[in-house]
This record gives sequence, C-alpha cells and structure tokens, in this order.
Amino acid sequence: MKYLREVKKIVQISFIISLILLVGYFSLEPQLTTAVSASDSVIITLTVDPGITITSPSDTAMSRNLGVAVDTATAATTWNVKTNNSLGYTLAVKATSTPAMRHSNGTDSILNYSETVGGTPETWSVSSATAEFGYSAFGTDVPTATWGTDTDCINAAHVNSATLKYVGLSTSDKTIATRASTTTPTGVDATVCYAVQQNGYYIPSGTYTATVTATATTL
Repeated sequence: MKYLREVKKIVQISFIISLILLVGYFSLEPQLTTAVSASDSVIITLTVDPGITITSPSDTAMSRNLGVAVDTATAATTWNVKTNNSLGYTLAVKATSTPAMRHSNGTDSILNYSETVGGTPETWSVSSATAEFGYSAFGTDVPTATWGTDTDCINAAHVNSATLKYVGLSTSDKTIATRASTTTPTGVDATVCYAVQQNGYYIPSGTYTATVTATATTL
C-alpha cells in the first residue's frame, strides 16, 4: 500500500509539473514567435519647369487701300499663347516706332490714335481734319472692361468695331491679356484689331508700315 501511495504521489507531482510546463509554454509561445521588422521611406521628387510659347502669325495688310474716296480700313492679328506656369502669363504689344504707321519715304506718317485720357482705351473717334491709326483687342483672357465687349474686329466691311475700345500704339509694352493659371494644351487666342481712318483729310499717298511686337511673359 505504501508503494502505491508513493507511485500515486509521483504521478500527481509529475502531472502538476507537466501542467505548469504546458501553461508556461503557451504563455511564452507568442513572444517566441513574434516577427521582428524594420522599415524605411523614400521621397520621390519631380520638378516641372515653367515654359511659355507664342505663335508667329503672318504679316498682314489693311483690308483695303485708302484714297480720295475711301477713308477707313481694318486688319487683325491673332496670337496664341500656351503656358504651364502655375501663376499664369501676360501678353503685351508695342510698336517699334512712334508714330507706329510710317511711310516708306521715312518722312510721312499717320498719327497714333489719340485717346481722351492718354493710354486709356476708348470707343473709336477720329477728329475732323486728321487721320489716325490705332488698335484694340479681344479674346478669352482680354478684359472686356478695358478693351470692350465685341468678339469681332469689324462693325461692317472695312469699318472697325463700334463696341471695342481703342488706343494708340506705343514703343512701350501695353498688356492686352492676362491669366493667373496655366492654359490648356491648345493655348489661348488673343486677337489684336487694327484700324485706320482719315476724316476730312488726305493721307499722303504711298506705302505705310507698322511693326507690332507681341510678348508673352510668365508671371
């Protein structure tokens, strides 16, 4: 009997030890199998350079010749500007001389359009006994408050628009269009409308030319 009690005691102790070991294993097992990791990050940088382009339209002639029975003529030039500059662009025009429209003889010229308020575009009006050459503009980025509301250069054949506002050309840049963002890949058109009129006055015969430069600049 004593032997059986000893065996029973040994079995009980063995069971308790096994139970303790089993509980210990399961409590430590998650720690033993947890993965160890390390991480890192990188930054990818892209720089997009700002750029701007402007088209180069063909030279143009006034819509008809002036003479003793013809007093008005018009013409137009359209420039297209493209830019990816996030701040946008401006488009300005200027003449290479003043007056802008000059005779090939180097002496005669046609007066620049004369505004009531110097440099401020206004609806077209040429005083009697004089002749003048001026311009206006229209387009998506051309402010109508400054340049008028028409979307065409003419009111009738060879007669300039009655609702556009005109100014005389200067040898200094004058902004005609602006925007504060990128354009579309197709660009934005701005049309410059030229007008000439003699009123109770004859312009001396001959060939006259004016050179107008348009400059598109990123902001």
